[in-house]
Amino acid sequence: MIPGPHRMKGGAAQLGALPGQIGLFGPYGDEERDPGDMDIEVLVVPDCPHRQLAEERLRQALDAAGLSTIGFTTRVIGDQAEAERSGFTGSPTILIDGRDPFAEPGTSPSLACRIYRTPTGPAGAPSADQLRQALTEVGEGA
Repeated sequence: MIPGPHRMKGGAAQLGALPGQIGLFGPYGDEERDPGDMDIEVLVVPDCPHRQLAEERLRQALDAAGLSTIGFTTRVIGDQAEAERSGFTGSPTILIDGRDPFAEPGTSPSLACRIYRTPTGPAGAPSADQLRQALTEVGEGA
């Protein structure tokens, strides 16, 4: 399988090379990802009591990570079928490039509230620092 082109900061796409291999333009996978490519989505159930908290912390995290120009969307998940299609394991769920960085193994999609483990104890949303770390890891391609 040939990987598709990837926009990279400071480098051209390396078609046909896998991370760690030498491509036409040098080592592949060493470039930093362009953070402008991030797709961030907050998924919530209708009338989620933690929606505002999650959105505020996400904005704080984006600003702290130097990504203040990056936006995000919020989408309401209305039924179980949509929850399953979206990988929604509780409200709020924050997806970065379609992945839930706080996913707990074995958790099934559901239209329920979600509790996050934070340094200060259980909360309705990840801390701004946890979100900043998740954004940084995605930006670095971790």
